[in-house]
Amino acid sequence: MHSSLLAVSAGGDFMMNYSTEASSLSTSDDYYPDLGSVCPPKNIKRFGPILFSTLYCLLFVFGLVGNILVIYVLIACKKLTSMTDVYLLNLAISDLLFVFSLPFLVHYTLVQWTFGNAMCKIICGIYYTGFYSSIFFITVMGIDRYLAIVHAVYALKVRTNILSIVISLTLWSVAILASVPNVLSIQQFNEEDVLKCVPHSQNGIINWKLLTNSTVNILGLIIPLAILIFCYSCILKNLQRCRNRNKYRAMKLVFVVVVVFFLFWVPFNTALFLDSLRSLHIIDSCNMNQNIDLALHVTEIISFIHCCMNPVIYAFVGEKFKKYLYEIIRKQARFLLICKDHNVFQRYYNTSSMRTQSSQSSVMDPPM
Repeated sequence: MHSSLLAVSAGGDFMMNYSTEASSLSTSDDYYPDLGSVCPPKNIKRFGPILFSTLYCLLFVFGLVGNILVIYVLIACKKLTSMTDVYLLNLAISDLLFVFSLPFLVHYTLVQWTFGNAMCKIICGIYYTGFYSSIFFITVMGIDRYLAIVHAVYALKVRTNILSIVISLTLWSVAILASVPNVLSIQQFNEEDVLKCVPHSQNGIINWKLLTNSTVNILGLIIPLAILIFCYSCILKNLQRCRNRNKYRAMKLVFVVVVVFFLFWVPFNTALFLDSLRSLHIIDSCNMNQNIDLALHVTEIISFIHCCMNPVIYAFVGEKFKKYLYEIIRKQARFLLICKDHNVFQRYYNTSSMRTQSSQSSVMDPPM
């Protein structure tokens, strides 16, 4: 999940980014003093709502199914027997928080915000809490793998389920606290007979944008990415020294984890950083302003996909999860076959019973 939430694009359509939150509170286009003219935003109104709503629906389906499967496997099959299992469970819950907000965002994209001011703040809180907690648990999983591989002896003493629960509760608390400013600033209001759910700050929307953009860049990318690079660099060095037949497979998995995180999050955070420069009037070009708006839309959709990738990266690439998933599918298929055979038998039994009763009736009943 990520960072931006509930803003209205300059074209009037809902998008989940910061690109036009300032203009959403006014009725005019952005004005650039150095250009001496009005700078119209790029018009994505013709394809934006349908395209993004379709993408949100697909993400909802895949994210819901994938993360529910992870939760089911962890609880029903693996029984949360390790520290990694606890973090995987919390990561899946974090992604589900984001997934549950998508139906509201689809409706908002196509129509307007009709759920009231309370739901406006609740969905905002769910969205941001899911975003921060997802990043935090990805990071703590990197630290956990670092300890387990690089400091294996020390890890045996500290990697306990109780500690993982304490760490998880702490991370959830930090994620909720980080979301509080966004929840307090966002509200529903009516603009030209259109209900919107957008940020509003007494200190000015520009200051709010700078604060939230900076928070997202620091907590959502810079610190986690630095930690992940350090942890996985040490892991790779350790794996290169050991002679294990699964070394190259483990190195490949580690490489994929970091690269996928980098590919899905750096573009969006870069666009947010450029948006901050625009708010400070460091970037005043009309063409650049239009490109930043478009970049925020596109890169945010790309980052949304990461919540669907987590089950694949952290769960289904593991041999044990593949085994558990296969067992679940096999049991369900066998259950369906049994039910199907049972239904066929029941239909045969009922038909035979009716025929017998009809035959008995024709023999025993007196003639008319």
